[in-house]
Amino acid sequence: MKRRQFLNAATALAAGGSLAAIPAQAQTPAPSPEAYGPPMPEPFGFEQVAALAAERAQEVYVQPVSELVGSFADLNYDQYRAIRFRRDLDPWAGSKTFGIDLLSPGSIFYEPVQINLVRDGVARPIPFDPALLDFDPSHFPDGPDLKTIGNMGWSGFRVRTFLNRPGVMDEFLVFQGASYFRAVARGTLYGLSARGLAIKTGSPDGEEFPLFTDFWVHEPKPGADTVRIHAILDSKSVAAAFQFDVTPGAVTMVRTRLALFPRVDLRETGLAPLTSMFWFSPASRRAVDDYRPACHDSDGLQMHTGAGQTLWRGLMSPRNLQISSFMDQDPQGFGLIQRARDFESFQDAEAMYHLRPSAWIEPEGDWGPGEVRLVEIPVENEFNDNIVSYWVPKDVLVRGERREFRYRLSFSALPPSDLPLAKVRQVRSGRSINVETTRSYIIDFDLGMFRETLPNFQVSTSEGRIVHSYIKALPDQNALRLAFEFEPGRVQVAELQAVLTDPDGLALSETWLTRWTA
Repeated sequence: MKRRQFLNAATALAAGGSLAAIPAQAQTPAPSPEAYGPPMPEPFGFEQVAALAAERAQEVYVQPVSELVGSFADLNYDQYRAIRFRRDLDPWAGSKTFGIDLLSPGSIFYEPVQINLVRDGVARPIPFDPALLDFDPSHFPDGPDLKTIGNMGWSGFRVRTFLNRPGVMDEFLVFQGASYFRAVARGTLYGLSARGLAIKTGSPDGEEFPLFTDFWVHEPKPGADTVRIHAILDSKSVAAAFQFDVTPGAVTMVRTRLALFPRVDLRETGLAPLTSMFWFSPASRRAVDDYRPACHDSDGLQMHTGAGQTLWRGLMSPRNLQISSFMDQDPQGFGLIQRARDFESFQDAEAMYHLRPSAWIEPEGDWGPGEVRLVEIPVENEFNDNIVSYWVPKDVLVRGERREFRYRLSFSALPPSDLPLAKVRQVRSGRSINVETTRSYIIDFDLGMFRETLPNFQVSTSEGRIVHSYIKALPDQNALRLAFEFEPGRVQVAELQAVLTDPDGLALSETWLTRWTA
């Protein structure tokens, strides 16, 4: 399934546009919470989930897989999209501020997920029941085949609220597939994803994809602006308990708490992972024949280091797998950002990449020493995610020892909190018009404070040579242009960086970074 189809499969139709119900199902009354199953002990909270995760970690891991049968077997993209949760059976119908849809198994979603509804501290399971689903007659003209259906489990869920328009509940959050989840803020569209954990990403041994196997979704109180979700993550290497407190709005904030229970010593596990797509931009347009100036969900990795430095690393679609590590101590924040916010940057009226959100991670508490890691995977189209970023602790996560982390994950057009430094607005790169083996770089910063006096600048490279560097104000474009040429010589890889400074060398801009490869 193509990436854009995968994203669409995880999104809801706008309110009022749901598929017509089968007449026989339209008479089904909404079940009461007591009908879902026996309650778990109360009150239900994070420590109960952590206890269950700790028990899982003592067991041999077996990946759950459902046998998809009947109308859920061999579904193509359009058929899967034709199965919808019945809005008239929304368990949160009385909430008035939030709605929830349970997501059907089928197509690429074959891993069963147990979903529990928590009301007033009491948790009850919601078994998979096809009676809660609509089947579009245009794709199921003879009606759904449900004769052999067992408890295949749900594949995930989505949450809705009044996000963009009065009286219309828009989807703003979806958990579906492995440990992936997506969220949007007001005025944005689905783009990059967050994940529970990243394990062995980019490893020659192959990546391990943990699964969210169980969810406990708390029904919001009347007037509440936040949804609480508990989850268990499970995999061959680790079990974990999660708590997500999600507040939608102009910034959709996901406050996250997790407790890890490793089955083995974990040395390369990524915390707070983000996954995105980058194909090309004016700075990285290798062998691309496309009418659009750019095509990406994110265009850079932004970092606020524990030492107070701000870094901007533009993304690439490299010829070969690239892994970059940025060492740090107690990071203040990092994330994958979509700075190109106007239609002209993409000229894509279908994908609307300028409306894709950025995602920003702010650790709570001290995370100690470690690194922000960036993985860039070669890609030849826009249908596959190829960018991953995450935090790797320096200390080994020891088998059998509980480790906790907390962070705030925000989805918004741009990071909600930022430092007052000049930002990189756009980067262009191409072969020099003077020497074929030399590369030209054009970096546009915000003009801002530099309208009257041009700053100093520093440009450096780990290998090769920087030549013909200069800086120029472009008032009509509200930009400050830093330009230089890079002579690689015989080197194969070089790390380049540039920063604007005052006369004493104090940074006035974020530090721009890139990797050049032969």
